[in-house]
Amino acid sequence: MQIIDSLGTWFTRKQLIQIENFKRNSEEVQQEGLFYLLKTAKKTFYGKKYDFDSIYSIRQFQQRVPLTSYEDLFPYITKMIQGEQNILWPSRINIFAKSSGTTSDKSKLIPVSAEGLQEGHFQGGRDMLALYVQNYPDTKIFSGKNLSIGGSQESRYSSANADLFVGNISAIVMKNLPFWAQYKRTPDIQTTLMDSWEEKVKKMAGITSAQDVTSMAGSPMWMILLLQQIFNEKKMNYIQEIWPNLEVFFHGSVSFLPYKPLYEQIDRDNTLRYQEVYNATEGFFGLQDRPNDPSLLLMLNYKIFYEFIPVEEFNSDNPKVLHLGEVELNKNYSMVISTNSGLWRYKIGDTIRFTELRPYRFLISGRTKHCINVFGEDLFVEHAEKALANACRETGAIIENYTAAPRYYGSITKGCHEWVVEFIKEPENLREFTISLDRELCDLNDDYKSKRQKNAAIEMPVVHSLPPGTFYGWLKQNNKLGGQHKIPRLSNERHLVEELLKDKAVSPSF
Repeated sequence: MQIIDSLGTWFTRKQLIQIENFKRNSEEVQQEGLFYLLKTAKKTFYGKKYDFDSIYSIRQFQQRVPLTSYEDLFPYITKMIQGEQNILWPSRINIFAKSSGTTSDKSKLIPVSAEGLQEGHFQGGRDMLALYVQNYPDTKIFSGKNLSIGGSQESRYSSANADLFVGNISAIVMKNLPFWAQYKRTPDIQTTLMDSWEEKVKKMAGITSAQDVTSMAGSPMWMILLLQQIFNEKKMNYIQEIWPNLEVFFHGSVSFLPYKPLYEQIDRDNTLRYQEVYNATEGFFGLQDRPNDPSLLLMLNYKIFYEFIPVEEFNSDNPKVLHLGEVELNKNYSMVISTNSGLWRYKIGDTIRFTELRPYRFLISGRTKHCINVFGEDLFVEHAEKALANACRETGAIIENYTAAPRYYGSITKGCHEWVVEFIKEPENLREFTISLDRELCDLNDDYKSKRQKNAAIEMPVVHSLPPGTFYGWLKQNNKLGGQHKIPRLSNERHLVEELLKDKAVSPSF
């Protein structure tokens, strides 16, 4: 066992050299990364269209190559799905990651190249372990198994022109892991890739509870459902009763803030460590590198070139776009990426806020499409998560899931925000919870505060308490169990809120 620990520790040390290099030389590494992308893709259909071969600076790249959305790249991706190659990226691409989506039935298929896997997702996993070992040199995680919850694969199918593999990015990553990584993870790949979440979680519970798990990785929401399944089957209450050697939970996909009280509740010895990763369908972007700092280190050596659109330019037809050396602290930016899977100046929809420059650390503040701004309040998920956490602390509540949307103006009524919350532990007084939520939102967000002052534009929010299992039922009904699927937190539209409230016995705060 000691030999295994030593080998694992030695293996991760070399990753730290690369990390220290880009921390010291951030802008240089980014510029080199861009020129690598342009040189590699200059003979692709897209590279020829925009004459990558004659681009010699970041500014030239920004002036010549347009910003893109999925809809803009869809015609090119369609050609790739039909079997055409050398369209957006020169190496053969027959793997496509199915995006999580939200309330839309239409899923995006994101191309995934061999380079994108090797230089991004796999490298990110190695760096994650390296940073953990650096922070905790006495770790024993290599002596046991890593429990990882992945998404499902779509049926492998052939068309007249292409043999494709489609699935969640987590399923794609796990299916293509090197043998040594497969050996260290649990459950087996066949179980991991099962389509039915409910069948999969039962099988996973049986397999993993019998093994020596020293680390966990996955979405907090789906991991807690697996743990609840094991607790129910084994008649246990604490995670240490199942895995006494468990050290760390590597988590991502959604904000951990609302779920942290759940994990603290089942952590009897208060020994479980946490490390956040920012691994999305489109690429691997960030890692938490300091244990007591929630900020994520922007990973600059994965052959991804980053650009940033300031919050005030989000909806502009010709927005100002900044490169890494131009960003400022504590401002919200929409992230734009160019990748070694052929996404060129692609607006992924995530918003971040830098907390440190050189090296570049940031917090995920939300999504450009997952915010409420009907009344000019610019409410991002970051504000919502912090305000809910504070309301829970003040009232003793614990939240399982939530979503929020605006309640629009009526003929004689002002608008407000309507929150739909499923509690594990309800507050004693829902009205006090709502007042606390509103007060904290005012403290966090000046735009919200100005609209709420004397009910100038919007009134006190309304909070509904939903019966247990409501959100799970919605996910099941919409075939969104497991994998990368998640609950949309904030929206300018009311579709989800109205679906959840329909025919439900709910307790409104006001």
